[in-house]
Amino acid sequence: MPQYIAEEKKKLGNEQYKAKNYQSALKFYSDAISLCPDSSTYYGNRAATYMMMSNYTNALNDARTAVRLDPNFEKAYVRIAKCCVAKGDIIGIEQAIKKIEELDPQSNAVEGEKQTLQQLRQLEQTIQNNYDSKYYRNVVYYLDAAIKLAPACYRYRLLKAECLAFLGRCDEAVDIAISVIKLDSTSADAIYVRGLCFYYTDNLDKGIKHFELALQLDPDHRKAKEMRTKSKTLKDMKEKGNVLFKSGRYREAQTIYTDALKIDELNKEINSKLLYNRALVNSKIGNTRDAIVDCTNVLDINAQYLKALLLRARCHNDIEKYEESVSDYEAALQLQKTPEIKKLLRDAKFALKKSKRKDYYKILGIPRNASDDEIKKAYRKKALVHHPDRHANSSLDERKEQELKFKEVGEAYAILSDPRKKVRYDNDQDIEDQEQPDFDPNQMFRHFFQFSGGPSGASFGFEF
Repeated sequence: MPQYIAEEKKKLGNEQYKAKNYQSALKFYSDAISLCPDSSTYYGNRAATYMMMSNYTNALNDARTAVRLDPNFEKAYVRIAKCCVAKGDIIGIEQAIKKIEELDPQSNAVEGEKQTLQQLRQLEQTIQNNYDSKYYRNVVYYLDAAIKLAPACYRYRLLKAECLAFLGRCDEAVDIAISVIKLDSTSADAIYVRGLCFYYTDNLDKGIKHFELALQLDPDHRKAKEMRTKSKTLKDMKEKGNVLFKSGRYREAQTIYTDALKIDELNKEINSKLLYNRALVNSKIGNTRDAIVDCTNVLDINAQYLKALLLRARCHNDIEKYEESVSDYEAALQLQKTPEIKKLLRDAKFALKKSKRKDYYKILGIPRNASDDEIKKAYRKKALVHHPDRHANSSLDERKEQELKFKEVGEAYAILSDPRKKVRYDNDQDIEDQEQPDFDPNQMFRHFFQFSGGPSGASFGFEF
């Protein structure tokens, strides 16, 4: 009687299967198995149903039960081969194909699986070579091809997630890891990848917890061991560097930050912070150009890193690279429009204008506290040195250069000899207008020497 009912259930299951009502078919086949648990056919049919539902794990279990009940059940071996393809199990595919060929050397039931087997072998070798060379973008590319052939292979998906994490695409990696954990909460690989995502987003404590959980599930998980060690080392060095910095031991902090940066070049999130901290240290010990390099490297990683942008702007100002300083403050203002940054930008623009203003004291070769008499003496000396007549026999380029210097000397004297203009100049009140004195340097020269008891006339002959 149970056999009869089981057969009726099987027939109903077949009808539902043909109608593509796989959930209903699954129920009828399961009822049949409950009535006759030693029937390889029922397991074979349910395996086919699971396959249509993309549940390759249950399908594989049923197909293997079917061949255990009937070692000559060729169709069940075909299903084993197909399930192993979907799960990316190369050894399982090989074994199933071998058994089919033993049962029927002329069988062509798994020709497609043979071709897929070759493709997977080639892809796995290519993937491994690129992984060993750390060409993670290539690994992701070839894994996508492998996943198309083996859509139920968790190993491929998790390896892809691992590489995505290495590439900084942690959101995508997390989605894959969580999808696997929902199906298998004991997957050490999935939990390892989840930890990797925490690690690469600067959540070292959670990363360490996940690596330890992965090791509880699989004590021999090599990657989890390595990442736990790396995470703890990086955490300790980062904290030690910060303590040294806060206590003013800047050179020691610099060494620690430099060593920490060598631990994992792929961890851009943490490295950007280490680079910024080292930039701060460099700015404290006078290594301004090194601080700028570190800030630039930070901004290459994260163009939105406001602190690095502001520090670089200040360092540029310190080494009188005023245009670069203004550019950095303008970029900072785009990120955050605060009164403080607006003021810093105004000051930087003022410094830039001031840097383009001629240094009249330098032109005359005198200190800023020079007396009126010293200013006159300096002008007399410089004007005689650069007067065009003194260089009448020089080359065209030399004459032009001396004429320019002669004019600048006259400009300097015109400003510094006028009390009102000198006060404005000394107090930087002339920067906004940047007016240049409108005068004839030769007339200035004649006027000066006429009232100073010097030579007169429009041209002068110098004796050397």
